[in-house]
Amino acid sequence: MSALTPVSFIQTDIDAVAEHVGRVAVFVDAEGKLDLAARRVNRLTKGAVARLVESERWGKMKDGDHVALGYPAGMKADAVDVIRLERNAKGMAARKAGAALAKARGGQADMLLLAASLRHAQEVVFGFAMRDYAFETHKTAESTRTGALAVMHGKPDDLKAAAASLLAVAEGAHFTRDLTNEPANVLTTTNYAERLKEMESLGLKVEVLDEAALEKLGMRTLLSVGQGSDSPSYVVTIRWDGGTAGAAPLALVGKGVVFDTGGISLKPGANMGDMTMDMGGSAVVAGVMRTLALRGAKANVVGLVGIVENMPSGHATRPGDVVVSMKGDTIENLNTDAEGRLVLCDVMWYAQEKFKPAAMIDLATLTGAIITSLGHENAGVFSNNTSFCNDFLKAAEAEGEGAWRMPLGQAYDDLLKSRIADMKNIGGPAAGSITAAQFLQRFVKEDCPWIHLDIAGVASVKSETALAPIGATGWGVSALNRLIADNYEAE
Repeated sequence: MSALTPVSFIQTDIDAVAEHVGRVAVFVDAEGKLDLAARRVNRLTKGAVARLVESERWGKMKDGDHVALGYPAGMKADAVDVIRLERNAKGMAARKAGAALAKARGGQADMLLLAASLRHAQEVVFGFAMRDYAFETHKTAESTRTGALAVMHGKPDDLKAAAASLLAVAEGAHFTRDLTNEPANVLTTTNYAERLKEMESLGLKVEVLDEAALEKLGMRTLLSVGQGSDSPSYVVTIRWDGGTAGAAPLALVGKGVVFDTGGISLKPGANMGDMTMDMGGSAVVAGVMRTLALRGAKANVVGLVGIVENMPSGHATRPGDVVVSMKGDTIENLNTDAEGRLVLCDVMWYAQEKFKPAAMIDLATLTGAIITSLGHENAGVFSNNTSFCNDFLKAAEAEGEGAWRMPLGQAYDDLLKSRIADMKNIGGPAAGSITAAQFLQRFVKEDCPWIHLDIAGVASVKSETALAPIGATGWGVSALNRLIADNYEAE
């Protein structure tokens, strides 16, 4: 996987600043007060920092903005990055500052962060780690991404400890991005299962269920999606038992369609190549589980992913076919491009039968309709439990990951009525993301708090976000990790 840029935490040594080769970053608050490090850099650059903070430009800058002073006289650095940031800044303000520095670094220079005056320097480090990412696996040219980040601080050991869990989140998010960015001829269903199995080295318990096992369990809807492909289907369970022994786990369920042609209900050719990201929900589950293991979370969590490929062939499911779910309900498949819900419903039912979870969250790049509703700023959030939903929305807001609650109701559920089966897999052109959620809710037991996250608009984007470059974002890893840390960790 794409490795995080190496980060080291070192004792403040002002005399060493002049000798650093690469980039040097200093922080100045809105009032232009220079801390010890900034004063040293200002003196070395013959007052350049002071001239900047006294300028009209500085007054127009916002927290997290920065100005690069190129090839500063009196220093060996290629540039000095001056960041406007309050000393007690935290959350997204601090993270955006770190992201701006990662972007300025461009993956090619050693950067020295003079962070002694910051109360929450770990948040800046996290923002840097999240943004300092590029997916270069399939480029033949030798990577130009080199260098490291050194953070100079008065208490480097304390800062290192504070940053450790955040860097675990960044590694989980990078893993999610790698999986989501990977082309389908590389990330085949089998390759995907193997990559998840490799996470046993982190202390996770991983079980791969093959088609024979799935047939025995009765996962007929999931298998119907993959039956047109030469690639086998799998369900992978990933357990982290870090909490109280025997306590019911939180279940995370992800849609893992490694490529979605739409099946017989074939998608238009334009932009079909983007469907390599249709396993984005499962990738978030994998990234969260990786994070929990890396930081040693004191929680019981089980991740389940349904891995299939949706292809048209002589063996593919036809529009109009009726299939029986693991639960036992019959489903009239009127659109084979509405396949994600057929994968999820069997895995969700299995999760409840097998693990008796305290609560369950499913994630999927499920509908284009959610993009029409919310664009690329927010994931759609559907839930049968307001308290549980509010806990997630609070976590998402704290992590700066857009999420918006959408409605559920009987009128939407009625749109799924079928003449020949228990239900249809689509509800018609209206309220497509809601009827998809209503379909999934039919496979949630009454006593199970549940959230459905439709992440079609946020899993992979065409323009960079605050903490991610163009492409897969890793949305959800931070929010779900925060939800678990705040609500499911043992004391």
